[in-house]
Parts: sequence; C-alpha cells; structure tokens
Amino acid sequence: MKIAFFTDTYLPQINGVAKTLKKFVEYMDDTNIEYKIFAPKFEDQDIYENVIRSKSFKFLLYPQCRLSIPNYFSVSKVLDEFKPNLINVVTEFNMGLCGLKYAKSRNIPIVSSYETNITQYLQYYNLKILEYPSLKYFKWFHNKCDINFCPSKATKEMLAEQGFLNTAVWERGIENNLFSPEFKDDNFKKSLNAEGKLLFLYVGRVSPEKDLDIFLETADRLNKKYYDKIHFAIVGDGPSLKELKEKAPSNVSFTGFLTGKELAKAYASSDVFLFTSPTETLGFVVLEAMASGLALVSCNSGGVSDNLIDGYNGLACREKNADDFYAACEKMIIDELFRKKLSINARKFAITKDWNHTFDNLIKYYQMLIAEKSSKQQALLKNYV
Repeated sequence: MKIAFFTDTYLPQINGVAKTLKKFVEYMDDTNIEYKIFAPKFEDQDIYENVIRSKSFKFLLYPQCRLSIPNYFSVSKVLDEFKPNLINVVTEFNMGLCGLKYAKSRNIPIVSSYETNITQYLQYYNLKILEYPSLKYFKWFHNKCDINFCPSKATKEMLAEQGFLNTAVWERGIENNLFSPEFKDDNFKKSLNAEGKLLFLYVGRVSPEKDLDIFLETADRLNKKYYDKIHFAIVGDGPSLKELKEKAPSNVSFTGFLTGKELAKAYASSDVFLFTSPTETLGFVVLEAMASGLALVSCNSGGVSDNLIDGYNGLACREKNADDFYAACEKMIIDELFRKKLSINARKFAITKDWNHTFDNLIKYYQMLIAEKSSKQQALLKNYV
C-alpha cells in the first residue's frame, strides 16, 4: 500500500495533529507501508524522511501554525512517480486542496481527517461573521472525500447534524510509556514554590478558545478559601499568554512550552488536571493527563465527552460554568480518597488506548475503500467492452 498525506501541520510543530501523524509514520515504518507527506516548510530545515516541503506563511489565528503554498505541478510529478493507492488530506486549506485536486484528477480514493473546530473558534476572535461561510466551505471540502474520519463520537455526531457526509470514528491512542505516574518528581512542585500544595494543571495552547478566563476565575474563587493549600500551573504558549499573566493570581505559575520528559514530569507531578476548553474534537491533553494518573475536572463538551466518565475518572462541568468548576475543584481539595480513586481509574482508562490497535483499524478502512474503488472501476470498464 502507498499513501500520500497532505497537511498544513507537521514536525517540528507540536500539536495533536502533528503527534498523530508522527505516530502513524512510526507505525507505517514498522509495517512496511510506503508513504509521502506533503507539509509546510519551516525556517529550520528538517531531516524527516519522505517529507516534501512547500513554502508557507504564518496562519493569522495561530502565528505558530503555517499555511502552505504548494506547487501543484511539482506535487503531481512526485505523485505520478510514487503512484499512491490512497490520498489522506489532514487539513482543509491549501495543502488539502492540492491533495483533493490530485485525487479527483486521477480517480484515487481520498479520505480526510476532521481535526479542529475552526468554525467554532471564530467567535473567540471576533470573526463570527465568517462562521457560516467557513462552515459551508468545510462541508463542501469534506463532502468531496470518500471517508471523513473524526477523532470522537461527539465530533461525528456534530458533523452529521451539520450535513457532513461519509463520517466515521477513528479513535486515537496515547503513549502510555511516556505519560505515566512513574515520572512524578517532587522537584517540579518545588520549582513552582508549590511544595505541600495541591497542584491544578492545565496543558495546551494559551488562546481564547480554551476558555482560560474560566480557569482563572475558578482559581480566584478557590483562593478566597484555600489559598494556602493550592497552586495552579499553566503549561503552554499562545496569543493569550501575556493577558493571562497580567490577570493571574500570585499562585498561578506559567512554565512556557514543555515537551517530552519535561512535559511528562509536569503531568505526573501534579494532582488534578483542570481543563476548561469546550472546543475540542478530541483533547489529546486529557488522555495524556489520564495516562499520567491525574484526576480530571473538565468541560464535558466536544471530543472530551468520549473519554471523561463523570464520577469515574473525573468530574464533568458545563461549558463556561464557573460554579461547576469551583464545586468540582473544591471536591478534589477536601476529599483526598475520592480524588485518588479518580486518579487510579483515569490511568486504567488511558492504558486501554493503544496506538497500534487504532492504526490497524484505520488500515482496514483504507483497504476496504481501495478495494471498493477498484471494483467500481472494473465494473465501469466492463460496461465499455
């Protein structure tokens, strides 16, 4: 099998989409599946194999992300020599359009991934006026694909309600060897001046759609009663970082962007994962936190709802409801046995999420689609004989 991927985000970028594709590359290398990845070019040249880079520029909403300017004729030349059996478009912008055009021109099966609720993000950037046209465009794009993979049942249901066709759930795994309670390090709390305190952690982009104003409001309210017993840490970077630092109470620490072992240590050394975002299609960081043995206090919206089991591995809160988040966090503070039970269950849940199993299922989808397309083409040929 030969697969060509088109994406506007890939290594060295670090986000849920890039992480997933990186893991898939490792799987394909192990199973001898041939692939090409068409991705944006960065200032720093990379050493990743089978990656064809195109010029790119910073995306307005996320300066740390890129939009590519692929040369369709150059891409077509590479692909005509490669002869892919299937095209997988990961993002819907310039690179995705390039992959879509090539697949349709060569009658090759094409699948897409719906990874980010960009339409939902627009209201957070005072661009609600673009919500309808963007939804119309995304629906047009995805309805041109043979299968649209969603990372959660909640996302699949949302897209179906909006008129997206051919949707299917492709669950994601988690690196349980990297994210584990084993990496707990007391020096992490010490570095934050949080020794002996209950540490609430957030990991992710520091941006408007994550509703971190609710995070800070929750911290402010808890501090009125429990200031000497609690601490908060925000791990990540983004356009809202400066504003949040100015508003945050003194017991909120900002670590900046962490990766690898340092990120694993931050998770494992904290006590509760406090996640206020209502816009997730999956919420990779929620799975990472659970794998690290953290009890959850999370917004029960979008893809997070697939993994958050209220009262089992965390406590579910309503979107933008500071009262819910306050009550859930207070429960974590005053009931240590309950919190530890959630922590144990979170780890149990996370270790069932195996990457190889999820990729095995995805390849079965690929094989089914390729065989189906081939059968239709053979039937059409017979009609002309």
